[in-house]
Amino acid sequence: MHKIYFDHAATTPVDKKVMKAMKPYFSDVFGNPSSLHSFGQEAMKAVDEARDKVAKFLHCDREEAIFTSGATEANNLAIRGVIKTQNSINKTQDKFHIITTAFEHPAVLETVKDLEKSGLIEASYVMPQENGVIKAEDIEKEIKDNTILISVMYVNNEIGTIQPIKEIGEMIKRKREERERRDSSVSASRRIPRNDIPLFFHTDAVQAALYCQMNVDELGVDLLSMSGHKIYGPKGIGVLYVKKDLKIKAVQTGGHHEFGLRAGTLNTPLIVGLGRAIELIKKRKAQKIAELRDQLWTKLQRNISGLKLNGELAQRVPNNLNVSVVGVEGEALLLGLDMEGIAISTGSACSSGSLEPSHVLMSIGLSHEEAHGSLRITLGEDNDESECEELVKKLTPLVERFRQMAPKPM
Repeated sequence: MHKIYFDHAATTPVDKKVMKAMKPYFSDVFGNPSSLHSFGQEAMKAVDEARDKVAKFLHCDREEAIFTSGATEANNLAIRGVIKTQNSINKTQDKFHIITTAFEHPAVLETVKDLEKSGLIEASYVMPQENGVIKAEDIEKEIKDNTILISVMYVNNEIGTIQPIKEIGEMIKRKREERERRDSSVSASRRIPRNDIPLFFHTDAVQAALYCQMNVDELGVDLLSMSGHKIYGPKGIGVLYVKKDLKIKAVQTGGHHEFGLRAGTLNTPLIVGLGRAIELIKKRKAQKIAELRDQLWTKLQRNISGLKLNGELAQRVPNNLNVSVVGVEGEALLLGLDMEGIAISTGSACSSGSLEPSHVLMSIGLSHEEAHGSLRITLGEDNDESECEELVKKLTPLVERFRQMAPKPM
């Protein structure tokens, strides 16, 4: 049976060119990059070259790119690191305020909620519009005097909608300047010390790296997270961009690696793989994937009734289709397709196994039934028209069969 993979938002296969670049660093060039001898320095040279590739991609300085074990760690370091640092600086501040969105990836959402439950922060969770896009003005409405961090994902991992990160960044810059002018005025008029609270902007850009603008200066972000295994690189490696002069404390102790921000022996093979994967992004065929995705959507609508597209189609990464199928459980369709050799998902891979409806789909106004009937189809470099036709061919009778099996209303 020819197996077909339509779950590239969960993970991508490692590109063969990436594998080739990584291979020598598992056994031939095996030194610890922190060692001063030639074995270590040969490994460090490869790490430095990979860091330069990341810096070129993000348009940042090489010292601003911090290697992590993945985007989950990068998100935790960004959020917890900011709070840990500012709590040590602003000791008079009772609680800082974080703004994020209601449909973030759990790596951000659960981190903010954990800090909130621990009594370290207060938090606001901004709802997206029904089209799956956050409005900058809705973020702005939540900003308070003690707001220290705003975290908005660049591309939603379930519905693929692209958020106006540059617009939000410009708004935050304006609010930051207003805060600084006001604080200076109050300090001068009342002859009291300034109580400076910075305002930082973080974005989880994991699903954006393949298809979106990643110039950190143009985006106006202070912190940005990305992951290797979403861009045809290896699992277990990620990057956190930390803007120069932004004070952030490490959240794990054990060494002075990564400019003192991330203790732990550098994983040379994976770092090399990430660098090579980033280098290959410019060769990815986004337009081809977008055309294939649109053809697939047309064929699905033509063959299956009762389909609802979740999220804005125009303002979406080119490989994503998230649809709800009326009258059918998405998990049943997933399992049925898997038996036919076709892999899709019903939402984020991090949430699989949960009986709760997707928090992303609920946040854009779907009913429980619609959310449970959702399918996330995400295309990749190797998918072609024949595979899309096979998906439609196998999915259509599955939908009809499960609809016939569903209990009829009394």
